Amino acid sequence: MLKSISSSLTVSLILLASPLALAGDLSAVEGKATASPTPEPRFKVYGWIDTGITFNPNSPRDNQNFGRLFDDRSNEPLLNQAVVTFERTLPGGLTGFDWGFKLQGLVGSDARAIHSLGLLDNTVNERIEPDIVEAYLALHFPIFSPGGVDLKLGKFVTLEGNETIDPRANFFYSHTYIFNFGIPFNHTGALAVWHTTPQVDLYAGVTRGVNTSIEDNNDSAAFHGGIGLNLLDGNFTLFATTHIGPETRNDNHDNRYVNDVTFTAKLTKKLTAITDLNYVYDEAADATGYGVAQQFLYAFNDIFSLGVRGEVWRDADGFYVASFAANDDALDSLRGGNVTLDPRTVGGGRTTYGDITVGLNIKPPVKKPLAGLVIRPELRYDRSLNDTRSFNDSRDRDQFTAALDIILSF
Repeated sequence: MLKSISSSLTVSLILLASPLALAGDLSAVEGKATASPTPEPRFKVYGWIDTGITFNPNSPRDNQNFGRLFDDRSNEPLLNQAVVTFERTLPGGLTGFDWGFKLQGLVGSDARAIHSLGLLDNTVNERIEPDIVEAYLALHFPIFSPGGVDLKLGKFVTLEGNETIDPRANFFYSHTYIFNFGIPFNHTGALAVWHTTPQVDLYAGVTRGVNTSIEDNNDSAAFHGGIGLNLLDGNFTLFATTHIGPETRNDNHDNRYVNDVTFTAKLTKKLTAITDLNYVYDEAADATGYGVAQQFLYAFNDIFSLGVRGEVWRDADGFYVASFAANDDALDSLRGGNVTLDPRTVGGGRTTYGDITVGLNIKPPVKKPLAGLVIRPELRYDRSLNDTRSFNDSRDRDQFTAALDIILSF
């Protein structure tokens, strides 16, 4: 959400300072007719398809890339996402009450990991499954400050973390341990953002919990909120978020604390650095996880960009990181209670994970309908930093993978 707010501010500044805007002012002075720019439509229908494959030269017997959720299958192609979105946006600069909405549906293998309790969770026995990623009403109230207050009511993706479910917002095909195990994917409830100044946004809301919608495994509310800073004309942003509430089945008093801080710095016109700090603690399990991920992204031109990402994440009590063998095991673990997991579903134990990823983003200069094409090859190396053997059928300290995915937006 901070990214969208930052992008809106940046676009506004560019429009105000662009040569086209200055030329329009000069034409008006000279008495020449000027063409009014066509405003971007509020209502949009858009989507994308993401499909990829991850090669693991060790060919584990269970076909699992340990510690992965979205790219979990080794040497096997996946239709990760086919997405259609219907949206009426809330543009920046509103001066009165306004409304919008977003409805986003997904079909693909990624749905196995992002299902929320009670919503399409009876479809989880297949590799390719449907899901409703977001379904919310958006309201804008011109109160408290010139920027006003925006309110979401419904199901929405989490504020936490640098990476997102939407692959177009991520540089890499694979995800960090932070994204897979250190933050939620989605929430259901109410979330408000107060645009106090152009530089500061405050977030606060009430949700049903982590990855919870129609059903809740403990019928308890949780808090979700944070602060966003947009500084140095958008060249530096900070987003600090938290989610606090009970997440254990039939336990409404032991909280899980999920905290994340993301720094994004535009170091030069071509080089961007992104730092993601994460800490999670579950009172019921007395389990702690924490770590940091660092990215450096360099855009050579409009076609080629290079990315390097390094991460260290500690699962101090062996509670968070796992490999889910059956299609419904991730959701069953979230649901808790008397569920039966595939015996090949295993955790990694008390492990400190290190990983480094190198990848490219290639955007070929092609015309419609392929104008939204992005090709993302990557190489990744994971290693246990404390001698546990989590990878490749729980035999190895390390894991090497090579992956390629293709995103086509429309």
